[in-house]
Formats: sequence, C-alpha cells, structure tokens
Amino acid sequence: MNAREFTVLKDVSMITCVVQRGKADAVVKAAQDAGAQGATIYYGYGSGVRERLGILGLAVDVEKEIITSLVADDQADRIFERMYFAGELDVPGGGIIYITKLDKAATYIPKDVIESINEKAEA
Repeated sequence: MNAREFTVLKDVSMITCVVQRGKADAVVKAAQDAGAQGATIYYGYGSGVRERLGILGLAVDVEKEIITSLVADDQADRIFERMYFAGELDVPGGGIIYITKLDKAATYIPKDVIESINEKAEA
C-alpha cells in the first residue's frame, strides 16, 4: 500500500472580514495584491440593534459577504490592513475584520515548493 503524507503548516493565521454586499471582490483583490494566495467568499445575513436602527441615522444593509483567507503569520498584518481599507471598514456600518491564529493547517504543497522553503531556511 502506498503511504500518504501531508505537510502541517504552523505559522498560519485566518483573516475573516465581514463587509457589505458587493465589496468582497475588492477585498479579495487587495488581499491577493498584498500576498495572500486566495480567499473564500460566502454570504450571510446580519441582525442586531445597529441593523434595525442604523448607525448615526444610516440604514445598514443586513446582507453581508464574508471573506476568509489563510495567510502566513509574517504577512498577516500587511494583508489585514489592505483588506480593511478595501472593504471600507473605516466608515460606520462598514463591517468587521479579525485575525484568528491557527494551531495548524494542512493542504497539498508540491514537493519542489517544500524543498525550496527548506533550502531557504537552511541558508
């Protein structure tokens, strides 16, 4: 039987960004431009006092787009900042962004990429 292997990544964080509907594409582009490899977009529906009353008299749309992206810890702050501004989170009712430190993650990584990373670490 063939032995199966996988590589565990330890220095990884997940950035989660909740934005108003229609802004996710700009957030993902900003994340990729800052070094993220990709992202997942899904849809949600928010509720709460702010959605019913609006912030500062502004109506807040309850339909949301949620973006998650797994990033290397050393890139997380730069990607986080770019996503924040691309999602226009600096305005009332714009959304929220946060980072979750992951214990470990695993995915397929080509052997030549692993070898390249190991060579750089040894140098």
